[in-house]
Parts: sequence; structure tokens; C-alpha cells
Amino acid sequence: MDNVDSLILKLHDVNAVKFGEYKLKSGMMTPIYIDLRVLVSYPALMNQIASLIYQKLQDEGLQFDSVCGVPYTALPLATIICSKHELPMLIRRKEAKEYGTKRMVEGNCRDGDICLIIEDTVTSGTSILETAEVLYKEGLKVSDSVVLMDREQGGVEMLASKGIRLHPIISMFKVLNVLQAAGRIDTQMAQNVHKFIMENNTFRYNIENGNGVPVPKKPCIEHTEMSYAKRAKLPKIHPLASKLMNIMEEKQSNLCVSADVTSSEELLELADSLGSKICLLKTHVDILKDYTSEIGQKLQAVAEKHNFLIFEDRKFADIGNTVKHQYEGGLYQISSWSHIVNAHAVPGPGVVKGLNAVGRPLGRGCLLIAQMSSQGSLATGEYTQATLRMAEEHSDFVMGFICGGKITMRPEFIHMTPGVQLQTPGDGLGQQYSTPEEVIKNKGSDVIIVGRGILEAPDRLKAAEAYRKSGWDGYTQRLALSQQ
Repeated sequence: MDNVDSLILKLHDVNAVKFGEYKLKSGMMTPIYIDLRVLVSYPALMNQIASLIYQKLQDEGLQFDSVCGVPYTALPLATIICSKHELPMLIRRKEAKEYGTKRMVEGNCRDGDICLIIEDTVTSGTSILETAEVLYKEGLKVSDSVVLMDREQGGVEMLASKGIRLHPIISMFKVLNVLQAAGRIDTQMAQNVHKFIMENNTFRYNIENGNGVPVPKKPCIEHTEMSYAKRAKLPKIHPLASKLMNIMEEKQSNLCVSADVTSSEELLELADSLGSKICLLKTHVDILKDYTSEIGQKLQAVAEKHNFLIFEDRKFADIGNTVKHQYEGGLYQISSWSHIVNAHAVPGPGVVKGLNAVGRPLGRGCLLIAQMSSQGSLATGEYTQATLRMAEEHSDFVMGFICGGKITMRPEFIHMTPGVQLQTPGDGLGQQYSTPEEVIKNKGSDVIIVGRGILEAPDRLKAAEAYRKSGWDGYTQRLALSQQ
């Protein structure tokens, strides 16, 4: 068990992590509450947390001249860190004194100095921003903040929009995973909290300028959404993502068909017969029993005929040099015909760099697998956040995500969700399904990926039209809700 896992169990032991119904500062009701104020009664825990925070700022290589803890819970943490490591500290007052200097910040403030903010828990990020604004008035700069616990409800994005990088030590999803594995909470409780977090993001993007504004109390997808057409014109969007969104708008389709067939003839027939209904065709060419180099060329011709893109679901997951050869060469020569590929983030940024070296010169794009629809998937919340950071660092090639729903408010990224069926039983092999409406309207995804719901239908064309209509209806309803 690592230090973070051990700490989470200790926090639960001292009732610093509680489950029930609690009201947050924002007014939002939550099924999980992080109450770190109790830490002042547990000096050993305080010291452990202070050590983790100090290690985090060292690992991140943060540069600063002084440290300020957000009042009140983070104040003792900042004090321990500054005292132990002899770092200059500042104290932000909640209100100015009526006598003496009447200052809002105590300590030696010098114009232009950089102050690092320490916080205990972040939901929307407003407490850190309030502290930063007080520091700004004293002539200080704030570029980074270290927080023990990130509730993963929009704080990272909101602070980033204000020029402050947030460096969390523990994510809420990590807490759920550790407590569930230890038998402290059951699966139902973990799912309830997970659903609450995903549906209650406190940050959205302003449609006019792409900047973020805090929105308490309501799910992010209930607020102003940008249409596919407007997102396609964003200055930072990947060219292939822009092309896909224009296709979606033109064809009124956010349907991707997963062509999991084993015959090349059936694959091409499927692409041609359903081409008018889809924006993407997802292939698994390594399951074709009769693949030849001509198949890729013929697929490209069908894609141009019906105006859709090809997405080879290769799921690259190796070191950069290996995936570079897998993408460019071998039997399938994927880069020569597939517009989009995907990859796991597990190998680290090298996997993206290797694919980028081949795909970017060809105008290709990549999706990172942030979440999976299979039961028991190890792609947890912490993994999802790491994947998101990797995408942001390589946005010249990464155009979006494979995920269960919207994981970032940055509108230039596309979200694609597999495991979609109009009827939603599992398959007995761990696959879990969601309806098009749930995926697009409620979870904020952009593209539904449908396989067996169409392939096993007696009339594939009729089934494809039903999914196209359902997915597009979910999108238009989401846009309508955002205007209310």
C-alpha cells in the first residue's frame, strides 16, 4: 500500500471523509463530504499531509517566493511546511483589522514576488481564486496551487482559465477506489458518488470567447453548449476534429458504427450501405480473415463517397518506437488509410509521440482512451485525469477521447462513447450499455459508437437510422436545455 492509499484510510478512520447528505459552500448538496478541519486534533496526520504537499511541490518543480495557506484549514498545513523547510509564509486575513495596519495580508510582501497557495480541498476553486485576488492587490503573482483533495468537479479547469495551475495530491475517484477496495464502502455508494461528481461539474465554457465561468449547483451539461458547427471554428481545434464536427452538422449524425465483422466483403458492404447515416466508421482490421492492402484503399473511396471518416480501433499501448512501426508499417499500414486511431495512456507520453511522428504529417488524429464501457475497467478517475493532462500537452495530435461521458469542458476536444444501445442489457461478458439519449444529452458526449445494436438487427439500415435519429435528438435537446 502506498502513502496516498494509507492516508485515505486514515482520513476515513478519523471521520475526515464522510458519506451522507451534506451542503457545500457553493450550496450544492453532496453525498460525500471532506472535513479536514478535524486534522488539527491529529498531529501525526497533519505532518504526513504536510510532507506529501511539500513532496508534490518539489516533484512539480514549482517556483515561488512565499507560501500562503487558504484560511482556515490550510493555514496549519502551510505553517508546518514553512517552519520545517524554512520557507517565507504569508497569512491572508478573512477581513481587515479595524486598527493598526488594516492589512489583508500579513507578512513581507514584495511587488512581483510569486506566492504558492496551499489548500485542503477544492470543488469549484473559488476559495483559491479569492485568496489569489487578495494577493494580487498586494502586488504578488500567483501561478500555482497545491491541494490535498480535488473533488474533480471543475476546480482544475476554472483555475486554469484564470491562469492558475492546480496540483492535486488525491482525487475524489482515488478516494472511492481505495475505500471500496478496503471494504469501507459498497459498490452502490461508490457508484452514487461517482455519478454525482460526473453530473455536477461547477465549470462551463462561455460560448462567446471560450473562457470559463463558475456555475454552482447545476450540471455543466445543463448550461450553454456550443454547437458542433461553432466548435469546428475554434482557433485551437485539431483540423480533423473540425472536419468531423462539420460532417456531423452537415449530415445531422453523431453516429459511429463499430464494424466488427470478419469478412472484407461484408466490411465494405456495411460501409457503403450505412455510409449516409454515419459520421464515422470504426474498424478492427486485425479480425478480418482476408485482409489485403486493397481494403484500406477501397474503404477510403467509400468514405469519400458518403462523407464520413475512418477510425481504426487499434488501441495502441506500447513504447513510442514500437507504436510508430505498428502504425506506419506491418501488414495493415494503418496510417495510410485510417483518419483516426486511438491509444491507451498507460505507456506514458511516448505512445503519443510515436504515433504523432507518423500521423501528424499525414493530417491524422488520435483519441486517448480515458474510460471504458466494460465492467471492472481499471480506467479509474485518477487514470482519466492523467489521460486528460496528456491530451492537453499533445493537442496538436490528440483530438479527443474514448470515454463514458464528457471529461473536460475544453470544447475543442471530441468525446466518443462506446457501449451504446437503444435497449441496455449487458452481454454477459462484462459489456455495459447506455442509451443514445443518456450518452449525448445527459453525459455530454459528442459521438455514440454502436456495434451489435446495428450489426445484429434484421434491417441494419433501419437500425442505423434509428440510432442516428436518437443520437441527434439527444444533441439538439442538450442544446435546447442549455439555453433555458
